[in-house]
Amino acid sequence: MLRLSVLDQSPIAEGATGAQALQNTLELARLADRLGFHRYWVAEHHGGPSLAGPAPEVLIGPIAAATQRLRVGSGGVMLPHYSPLHVAEQFSVLAGLCGDRIDLGIGRASGTDPLTTFALQRDRRQASPDDFPDQLAELLAHLEDDLPADHPFARLPRTLPGRPQRPRVWLLGSSPQSALWAAELSLPYAFADFINPQGARIAADYRQRFVAGRGLDDPEAVVAVWALAADTEDEALELATSSRMMFSLLRQGRLIAVPTPDKAMAWARSRGEDPRKPREGRRTIVGDPAQVRAGIEAAAQEYGAREVVVVTITHSHAARLRSYELIAREFGLDAVDAAPPVVAQA
Repeated sequence: MLRLSVLDQSPIAEGATGAQALQNTLELARLADRLGFHRYWVAEHHGGPSLAGPAPEVLIGPIAAATQRLRVGSGGVMLPHYSPLHVAEQFSVLAGLCGDRIDLGIGRASGTDPLTTFALQRDRRQASPDDFPDQLAELLAHLEDDLPADHPFARLPRTLPGRPQRPRVWLLGSSPQSALWAAELSLPYAFADFINPQGARIAADYRQRFVAGRGLDDPEAVVAVWALAADTEDEALELATSSRMMFSLLRQGRLIAVPTPDKAMAWARSRGEDPRKPREGRRTIVGDPAQVRAGIEAAAQEYGAREVVVVTITHSHAARLRSYELIAREFGLDAVDAAPPVVAQA
């Protein structure tokens, strides 16, 4: 059976606040937990008015405390901004509190523009080095207590507060290089089809090159897609115009909050465009529940994936909740009635 999961970018609707967007993330997580989604990942983006998630390591704790069944994690932590030890400590705390529910998805991108990337640096005398493979290797060594005995940091992994619990590490990406690293390091791999819809060959290369290790005997790849379901195809197409306008302007360096569908459709018409036309060069799965199921299943088959992570952005929070509800119902996920959250696991 195909697993379904959620990637939440905490969208900020025009006329709303970031604080409201964060509360919406918690509400959606509770719903996803009840509906039977498998995991819930939160993203990292900085310095913009449209997405309210610059700190997934902060969001994960409240989400885990508000839910029972979901695996909860980052999709992902942008490692170039941070010390590997600090990331290891943060996610060790989360694993210590939440047990075997925590995923640490790692990404290489900055999640923002060059100026904000520079502002995030502690040392601004020069640009930070591009040493992601070294950072990733050090992070894994901290989490696995696998530093050489003569390494200056050798004692530090044993001070991680959540031991013996630790997060499950995933590598996130949308390029051939990320797939190669994931395969060589025996890591599960999450491919961002909503960024690069030409990734089936990359996922296949990951599986072909995969080296067993780290408790993973076989390659494990999931695909993340952009999808939106509504009761009718016309309604879904209208709702999707908000995201189309936001990302079209983003590519031009113009950052906005998620606009209303009316505003987005008027903007498209002013440019002589069909407001309901999908974004060029990107896969968008939009329609009624049956159409969205068919699109998700097609993406899973294309990537050879047994799990699809769904990301959805709408102006209306209620419409986003409804989309995930319709998808869960169409796939027959294992829904349960609301129940008190479990805060920690012994």
